[in-house]
Amino acid sequence: MSRITVAIVNFNGRHLLERHLPAVVAQRGVDFDIVLADGGSSDGSRELLQSEYPAVRVLPLEGNPGFAAANNRILEATTTPLIALLNNDASPEPGWLAALQSAAADHPEFGMFASRMVFHHDPAVINSAGISLDRAGIAWDRHVGRRDTGPTGEVFGPSAGAALYRRKLFEEVGDFDESFFAYLEDVDLAWRARLAGWRCLYVAEATVRHEHSATGAEGSPFKNFHLGRNKVWTILKNYPLPQLLYLAPLIALYDLAAIPLTLLRSRDPAILRGRLAALWHWRTAWRQRRRIHSRRHISGSEFRRLTDGFQSPLGLYRRYRDLHRVLAVRDSPESPGNTPPL
Repeated sequence: MSRITVAIVNFNGRHLLERHLPAVVAQRGVDFDIVLADGGSSDGSRELLQSEYPAVRVLPLEGNPGFAAANNRILEATTTPLIALLNNDASPEPGWLAALQSAAADHPEFGMFASRMVFHHDPAVINSAGISLDRAGIAWDRHVGRRDTGPTGEVFGPSAGAALYRRKLFEEVGDFDESFFAYLEDVDLAWRARLAGWRCLYVAEATVRHEHSATGAEGSPFKNFHLGRNKVWTILKNYPLPQLLYLAPLIALYDLAAIPLTLLRSRDPAILRGRLAALWHWRTAWRQRRRIHSRRHISGSEFRRLTDGFQSPLGLYRRYRDLHRVLAVRDSPESPGNTPPL
């Protein structure tokens, strides 16, 4: 089977590398290289890698160019036909990479492969079983908060926190959009790929334990700004035009309804600033859609079948409530991971 590049992005994440990199190195049953793009870390990350993990190839980057750009630099620096992306806050089970490789060999018609991501503090609870997308343009981690994901099967796309891609996919639809910096770049890539006819397989046997938002804190101004901005750009770039024009009032209504809820939760206008930044630069995203849709191989009706229907406001609330409940347990003082040492 083909050798695989495992791509990891790091910025001042030495504490995460110390916890999770041993599980990456310990992957079995597959030939692979680890390539880590480090965005100018000043916390001793590079020194740790040099002393403890000399086999890991480090790509030193100037400053912190963001998750999308750092992964693109790894793509440019490697040649393997398969590339596995893995967050620096994720610990794969020993057979994770082999399961993804086997799925790629058995299913050549698929170009993306999603992992079974569970919460690191409670591995019985699902963090992501691939990405789902509804007709309001809202993307979320499939089955988040549940305890069962079901068997291997087709999904809209993978979470780039733990995913396998064919290099041919990038060659056809382009790399990650570096203007996103971080967040939803995997949704944007999956959307472009689906429009071009590529498919994604969820691999239930490929398990990763993930410290959700260990790098960018859940609900932080940084994360809310980029989520707010990048969501608008993703829709403008990728939504087929007839459906976009027809559904624009509903898409806008759902989006406007989400803003006050996020403002109440975070008490920070970052999500609103993100929306305004996206609209200020809407022409750039609109120009990109011309190239994207010139490569489109599926019809609007075929795309519609790839998406979920509109969720009720209560359904949307429950989706995010489930995530925040899991994180609240993790972050509580009584959580085992938060117990101070004696």
